[in-house]
Amino acid sequence: MTAAGDVIAWLLDSDPAIRWQVMRDLLDTPVPEWAAERAKIETIGWGAKLLACQDEDGQWAAGSFVPRGFKPQDWEKFGQPWTATTFSLSQLREFGFDPSSDRAKRIVELVGLNSRWDEGGQPYWEGEVEECINGRTVADGAYFGADISSIVVRLLGERLDDGGWNCERANGSIRSSFHTTINVLEGLLEYEKATGGTSESREARQSGESFLLERRLFRRLSSGNPADDQFLCLHHPNRWHYDILRALDYFRSASMLTGAEPDPRLADAIARLRSKRLADGTWPLDWTPKGQVWFEVDAGPGKPSKWVTLRAMRVLKWWKQRA
Repeated sequence: MTAAGDVIAWLLDSDPAIRWQVMRDLLDTPVPEWAAERAKIETIGWGAKLLACQDEDGQWAAGSFVPRGFKPQDWEKFGQPWTATTFSLSQLREFGFDPSSDRAKRIVELVGLNSRWDEGGQPYWEGEVEECINGRTVADGAYFGADISSIVVRLLGERLDDGGWNCERANGSIRSSFHTTINVLEGLLEYEKATGGTSESREARQSGESFLLERRLFRRLSSGNPADDQFLCLHHPNRWHYDILRALDYFRSASMLTGAEPDPRLADAIARLRSKRLADGTWPLDWTPKGQVWFEVDAGPGKPSKWVTLRAMRVLKWWKQRA
């Protein structure tokens, strides 16, 4: 499977959530064709399966961030759970579930009416207190058409002096985190896609990008060494975790929105991504975050991953065309 066509065929032999993105991002298929494939997400495969797990009140696992009844000792034993509402919404967004569908609109309504944050009991679309969580809530809300403008305003006021964000800011952190910053950047980008953003949100997004670019997406500013070796491991689903592929896919998406050329400071991460390619032309899943899931969407760590391969191929296609 070394030829690009063989890899594409392998990707197409998959779930609609992957197929429609292959058609749009790798094959430049006409919109009506990939849109028809995307529409299947609601009724076939992973999307339909995840929707079937939804509670009658619109939540998943009867909780906003953690399932109802999940205890601290369960967290220590099983890892962070990924079945509650926030992670289910993010996964539907990654699948590409059509936000204009009646089912999606009903989800937004029900979640707004019935879901309350574990942390303080506030309505879901008003956000939580942690920047990582709020960044993803903005991304999901903007994508699905909820009003998350108040969370955006909050995030803008929580930016640190170095240009990014850190969910440990309330505990005294004054340096931004790669993890938190990518979560907030993705949220601000979705907000900009949905609304055009504001001058303040666009400026904040650019400063967060600068934080990552100054560090070549994975290096310490002080020494040039990798800030965390795990940033070079390819994850899926990312959840709240950072890696270079997630960052590169963000910059690709931002470039497609604004028309900006790829920044040359991405080249180091691009080279690292290319080096991860297997002999058969695919990319492996290096690891996946531990914790309870509704179902698996990858073959497992150490094996070729269709999700990682899709994202890697579209990043490299963009880099080759625009660089």
